[in-house]
Amino acid sequence: MTSDGLVIENPASGERIVIRRTAAETGGDLLAWELFLAPGGRVPSSHAHPEQEERFELLAGRLRFRVGFRTVVAGPGDVVVVRPGQVHGFVNTGGETARVLVETRPALQMQELLETAAALVCANRRLPRLFDLLLFMHEFRREVRAPYTPHLVRAFVRPLAWLARRGGLDARYRRARLRSRRRA
Repeated sequence: MTSDGLVIENPASGERIVIRRTAAETGGDLLAWELFLAPGGRVPSSHAHPEQEERFELLAGRLRFRVGFRTVVAGPGDVVVVRPGQVHGFVNTGGETARVLVETRPALQMQELLETAAALVCANRRLPRLFDLLLFMHEFRREVRAPYTPHLVRAFVRPLAWLARRGGLDARYRRARLRSRRRA
């Protein structure tokens, strides 16, 4: 079964994601997706992928990337590669929707991460709440980490996520995850 056409929308970031090739289709080697980013849209926060490389190929529009301490402005035909562990973020600085082919290697649970992030925004009608973010960071720790002092952040995330689950503060997060799984 092809995934072509599975759409994930994140209204908080201005992202519309169309999954092109899933982990199941590539034996876990790759998640390929097309990103449509509205003018002024941005990835919600700088971040790093501990185990994954991301490759961004600009098809239309203009994005400004921050990769490590470097700024890269990319337009149609440009390719930006972010190695595992590199802190990065991006914003659409142009006046049109940017269209980008993105490849994430290995796929791990990146599709689930994208679906969950969008579901949390829709559930909260804004950026995720603190406990939702802690649970998200813990669940997808192989896919994403805080940009700076990741070991210190990780030291707090795990016990606080446990406390959130133990204290029943994870209900909203579980509902959002369930919605994202049903959608997939």
